Amino acid sequence: MKFIDNKGITDPRINLAIEEYILENFGEKDTYLLFYVNGPSIIIGRNQNTIEEINTDYVDEQGIKVVRRLSGGGAVYHDEQNLNFSFITKDDGNSFQNFAKFTQPVVDALNNIDVPAELQGRNDLAVEGRKISGNAMFSTRGRMFSHGTLMLDSQLEELTKALKVKDIKIESKGIKSIRSRVANIAEYLDNPISMDEFKELILRYIFEVEDVNDVPQYVLTEEDWERIHDISKKRYQQWEWNYGKSPSFNYQESKKFPGGLVDVRLDVKKGMIENCTIYGDFFGMGDIKELEDALTGIRHNRDAVKEAVDQVDVSHYLGRITADEFLELLY
Repeated sequence: MKFIDNKGITDPRINLAIEEYILENFGEKDTYLLFYVNGPSIIIGRNQNTIEEINTDYVDEQGIKVVRRLSGGGAVYHDEQNLNFSFITKDDGNSFQNFAKFTQPVVDALNNIDVPAELQGRNDLAVEGRKISGNAMFSTRGRMFSHGTLMLDSQLEELTKALKVKDIKIESKGIKSIRSRVANIAEYLDNPISMDEFKELILRYIFEVEDVNDVPQYVLTEEDWERIHDISKKRYQQWEWNYGKSPSFNYQESKKFPGGLVDVRLDVKKGMIENCTIYGDFFGMGDIKELEDALTGIRHNRDAVKEAVDQVDVSHYLGRITADEFLELLY
């Protein structure tokens, strides 16, 4: 495994481009670990409806960047006290959805500094039941990445102001706010540490070295950076990618499954589905547009929808959500 230094860049539109570039060009023979810290920003899951996830007025007032990532999952708030890590590697067919495989080295590193972190639920790291990290995955053409956040000392109040939380996602267990369910790692440290010190602690543990200078690295070349900036310009700096246009619809159903939230919008005219859009924080491998296309141009009745659904592998697009569960949502 090799570490890649992003040279202290805090623009999420560049950092996500670095991650995509490494994914597309490396990882077949070796595994890479990328760290990056973003300035105040909201990073939207690939299949989410941006406008419904953010408090637009507050985001605009504060100049918070909104950028969509490649992976599924939910929207997260980033600032300079949040460390993002990304393991980029070969997709061996057994690693996608296996969050434990990629989060365990981080858990062990945190445990080593007496932070009793553990994997909780499908993709979170928590300390004493409070979330300190969210994780997501993306796979393409035999390569994949598993990336996550580590909230060292983030402004959690900003998180609650910048993001919306759907009632459907809040469990009725006496939990009344985002703030009560999340925590900063700094709360569990005996002594405060800087972000740079935190990075070094994690790196030294994962790579089993005494001196951070002994961590094996891949150094991005000038050509690499040119291609990274090109990706950033063509994808992450584009409104069409980060926001996109929400389609008109006259039918909506959503449900929180163990495998994630699924929100289906259908535009139905004269009994035919003319447009289908699926949002959510699920973790699927396939492009959700393929499932949307399978449901477009057919009759809006259970038999026709079931026939269409039976022709595709629903779990390939929605992760741990079955075809029967998906059909149950619609009918």
